[in-house]
Amino acid sequence: MGTVDATARVLGDHELALFQRVIHDQTGIRLPDSKRALIVDRLVGRLRELGLPSFLEYYRRVRDDEEERVRMLDRILTNETRFFREPKQFDFLEQRVFPQWEHAAAEGRRPRRIRVWSAACSTGEEPYSVAMALMTRFAPSSGWDVEILATDLSTRALAAAERAVWPLARAKEIPRPYLAAHMLRGQGAAQGRMKASPELRRVVRFDRLNLNQATYPARGPFDLLFCRNVLIYFDAETRAAVVGRLLDHLAADGLLILGQVESLTGLSEATRSVGPAVFTHARAAGRWSG
Repeated sequence: MGTVDATARVLGDHELALFQRVIHDQTGIRLPDSKRALIVDRLVGRLRELGLPSFLEYYRRVRDDEEERVRMLDRILTNETRFFREPKQFDFLEQRVFPQWEHAAAEGRRPRRIRVWSAACSTGEEPYSVAMALMTRFAPSSGWDVEILATDLSTRALAAAERAVWPLARAKEIPRPYLAAHMLRGQGAAQGRMKASPELRRVVRFDRLNLNQATYPARGPFDLLFCRNVLIYFDAETRAAVVGRLLDHLAADGLLILGQVESLTGLSEATRSVGPAVFTHARAAGRWSG
């Protein structure tokens, strides 16, 4: 372990530009100069761990070491999430989408299979929220097969998501029927925590994926594709490229679900809004409107 003196906490303009460039090149995210303090606060501990005397020396390590780039991004990326975030979107699914799926399956117009992709899933609250809603409505005992792919760029966030353990205080975010059916209360050494049930964990698969990469290995098509509160961090060019790749993985009548402050205006002429920050291919819009 090394020590980091006060001078090493100074991130000069040149070093700031270097980190901004590598973060953008790796993720598509442009951090403004106003995030200088954030970069310092999140990376100075890593300088201490490595015994490096300055941010310039750390940048050189990041530049030459792929594993260190991953560690750097883990520290820089913000993983803000909660269970059943954007409740109006869950209402839309339960009131408009799920009944149509049930009706179409009953008439043999769609298989009893639902595929979901939670992109930028952070520590797992989003995919497990979706899993709770789906497993309650489309139980395996009724012949339904639910698969959820959850991806993120942060290896640290993914590790937490796979553990599927949260402080018990987070239980207040989960509707009571879902909480009782799908969350286990910790006992003994695990007191004060809760964990997703084995049945719930079986339907969610986690993988690391960078939305800024040229192609996505995720195998579609997906009925639901969540990419919430991510596009706002990209510049216009990256945002358009990411949306195009996401739409390539969306089923013909699938739904792309964004954050409430996000829109596809100016990004895709081939989509239509059908709900609160919910979009679909233009040719399928009539199915979900009204």
